[in-house]
Amino acid sequence: MTRGGLGHEVPVNGEIHTIAGGFSGGGCTASQRKRYARAVMSVEAQRANDAFDVDLVFTKADLQDVVPHDNDPVVISVVTAGRKVHRVLVDQGSSTDIMFWTTFNKLQLSPDMLRPYTGWLYGFAGDQVEVCGHLELRTTFMDGTTSHTENIRYLVVNASSAYNMLLGRPTLNRLGAVPLTRHMKIKLPNLAGRVITIKSY
Repeated sequence: MTRGGLGHEVPVNGEIHTIAGGFSGGGCTASQRKRYARAVMSVEAQRANDAFDVDLVFTKADLQDVVPHDNDPVVISVVTAGRKVHRVLVDQGSSTDIMFWTTFNKLQLSPDMLRPYTGWLYGFAGDQVEVCGHLELRTTFMDGTTSHTENIRYLVVNASSAYNMLLGRPTLNRLGAVPLTRHMKIKLPNLAGRVITIKSY
């Protein structure tokens, strides 16, 4: 304790981060980030499409099919590259959308599809993660009755994970999606203004 009891002195041995890097904030170069900042300040850059202005409401009915859980994350399935991909983590703490190298191979995608990425990606412990490149894939979100398809730009990383892909803030914001761990669901509107409800598993 410091003199006068106004604070504490403790050793700081490191820092704990969320996943950072990727295309959030405009890109990995200074010029890309400057263009992004100018676009954000521009009125013309605001989304003119009001199809996403739908009320996304979670009710008691959404809790009826939820099995009691120990603070599990929201994990869903999506369709991309002609295949249904399970174990996709919805991570609001991530600044990028990630596809792991093992998933890239299982989708039988060609390495020629990868575009170079010169920036860095940082994991939860602040360590740098190897980025193999990035690619854009049409990805479909559906709940059995309705669906929405969006082009998603994934960073392909060579790292071990319990998940096949990770959806971060860029896609969640673009979709206008709201995940809720208590209800173990994610809700998003489609272009017709209908609400898609995807249950976690």
